[in-house]
Amino acid sequence: MLEEFNVDQNTLVHAWQQQLPEFLDPGDSAKVLADESDPQGFRVHINAAGHQFYSFDFYCSYMDPREVKVELVDVEKDGQTVNEQNERLQEMTGDYVRHLHECAQALHRITNPS
Repeated sequence: MLEEFNVDQNTLVHAWQQQLPEFLDPGDSAKVLADESDPQGFRVHINAAGHQFYSFDFYCSYMDPREVKVELVDVEKDGQTVNEQNERLQEMTGDYVRHLHECAQALHRITNPS
């Protein structure tokens, strides 16, 4: 049975925007935006550090107060969509997914305060 998840989306987005940079590599930057169609969902745009000019878009949604589902939406290089099947991009994507899950763990104080 799913536990009730009742955290204001704006509070969630703000908390993620504050916390996420602590889990990213130096030089990476992220923007967290509310998802208009899902009150438990939000979008994360990460600009990778370095000269590759890669950016990653993820859709995240809470399954319950402790677990966030992370889906890769798009990878771009210089504003052009690229094939994320490339081994390096797979590795980077895996790292970012792990960082997003780590950030979700750190935000338990907001999502699961009991």
